[in-house]
Amino acid sequence: MLSFSPANLDFEFYRDPYPTYRMLREQDPLHLCADGTWFVTKYTDLDRIYRDRRSFSSDKKAVFAPKFGERSPLYEHHTTSLVFNDPPYHTRVRRAIVGALTPRVLKDMGPGLICLVDRLLAQIEAKGNFDAIEDFAAAIPVEVIGNLLSVPQAERGTLREWSLAILGALEPVLTPEQQQRGNAAVTDFLAYLRTLVAQRRRNLVDGDMLARLIREECAAEPISEAELLHNCVFLLNAGHETTTNLIGNALHLLLAHEDQLQRLRTQPTLINPAVEEFLRCESPNQLGNRLVVEPVQIADTLLQPGAYLHLCIGAANRDPQVFPEPDRFDVGRTPNQHLAFAAGGHACAGMSVARLEGQIAIQRIIQRFPRLRFDGEGVRSARARFRGFRTLPLATR
Repeated sequence: MLSFSPANLDFEFYRDPYPTYRMLREQDPLHLCADGTWFVTKYTDLDRIYRDRRSFSSDKKAVFAPKFGERSPLYEHHTTSLVFNDPPYHTRVRRAIVGALTPRVLKDMGPGLICLVDRLLAQIEAKGNFDAIEDFAAAIPVEVIGNLLSVPQAERGTLREWSLAILGALEPVLTPEQQQRGNAAVTDFLAYLRTLVAQRRRNLVDGDMLARLIREECAAEPISEAELLHNCVFLLNAGHETTTNLIGNALHLLLAHEDQLQRLRTQPTLINPAVEEFLRCESPNQLGNRLVVEPVQIADTLLQPGAYLHLCIGAANRDPQVFPEPDRFDVGRTPNQHLAFAAGGHACAGMSVARLEGQIAIQRIIQRFPRLRFDGEGVRSARARFRGFRTLPLATR
């Protein structure tokens, strides 16, 4: 019998989880973990679960109460944010967020994003040796989300630290130190946002997502101030961590596959399918979760209400039943219906922004630096839910 639990992982798993995922998918695609939770690895099962809102719930109150404590800032935040809720709350808040990310907004975002990336690349060029995460990948989404929420430029320095602390608390195993950092980050971030929102209310000018969310307080189905604040925190967290990982993972994949790097350089129109392949091969978010709310059968097992599921996106995105030669990295792969952004009603609200950031960042760095190369071994983050690098040393010459 296979023995696997997301709460008991080692260095080798964090370095390369895909052999483990393949073993589970082939031998035990609905795996019962020692703690009574279930680990799901097949694409068809994940796709079905994401789309079936009647049988599976995103509401995590029953899970987060014992993990964080019902009076903790982490509990308040994660049970108020969009991603861990069901309709009608999820529908109401998602509508406000998606409504602010129109095609026109995305089009207008492009020139500023290009300027930001080029400014970062100029700084990198002057250094020669750089950390692809600290100096490039992590700097981009902080600025993009900062612009969407109109956070003053001089006040963005702590945003990444808050985001890492809050999202780190979602890992299957939570240490007391991580919980303390997460609670402090939620408290500090909310205090900052209350001041920022109060300032905007006194001089409310349309043009960004924060203004739209403030106006939703007076809509036919209003959102409360707590909902507004916590979903601003959610926007930073969702947009920062996953996009940082997307860009860092993409650079690592390309430099480890020289043929695909040169192919993308000589055929720049492949950048769109290339970003989809980055997302599939090294999904920035590797795990989702659902709670069973009515008896439902998966594979040969009848699951009862209360069963807690780990949805392994990283395994599903390498399922050979959907992706031929799934471990082969191919920047021109089509079709590519990966689940990196989930699916159904909970598909990532900011996926278009993430794609745009990835397209511009990767295209411009590989074109500007034809001699881009590794300058040492990168250090993976020791996390099961989010897959990325803590550091990734590169050189431009």
